[in-house]
Amino acid sequence: MEVKQRLYDIDDLWQIVCDADDDKRYELIEGEIFDMAPPGGEHGTLVGEIYYYLRLFDRERLLGMPTVDAGYHPPDDRSTLLSPDVAFTRVERAPKPFPRTWVPLMPDLAVEIKSPSNTLAELRRKAAIYLNHGSQLVWIILPASQSAEVHRLDAPGEIHIDAIQPDGALSGEGVLPGFTLELATLFA
Repeated sequence: MEVKQRLYDIDDLWQIVCDADDDKRYELIEGEIFDMAPPGGEHGTLVGEIYYYLRLFDRERLLGMPTVDAGYHPPDDRSTLLSPDVAFTRVERAPKPFPRTWVPLMPDLAVEIKSPSNTLAELRRKAAIYLNHGSQLVWIILPASQSAEVHRLDAPGEIHIDAIQPDGALSGEGVLPGFTLELATLFA
């Protein structure tokens, strides 16, 4: 007899989170639930720094909504929910009012910071999910080497990855025109 693994959707995950008697964080990829280990101090500091610089840049421009650890899902795919470490959604795409629950779209910019508990392959998989469901830009921050990867779709729809070395900078490109963040500043 074949045993089938149950696939979950965002409603199932919401119920699990609401019923849980702990502070665990979860993501959902193609119906499979992944629980996420609590991040360490370095990770938390980097999340705070990136959010701070995005918020500071956008304070007067009011281009969109930065978030930390919010859940995002593609509107046409209820079997996937990701929680980028930091995200930015342009105001013209942001749901109004902004949801109290999970956001029914992928952010324009998703930032994932590599922790000891995840692999670069896992983060690249998430980057592909973000981009294939509406994100324009994904930054993967690599603390061990004080570097980053920038992921985006090119004209034919293929994922293009640029490596940013420790002496380089992240750019907001079309999502946050004029925004730059030197990696030396981020890791100072």
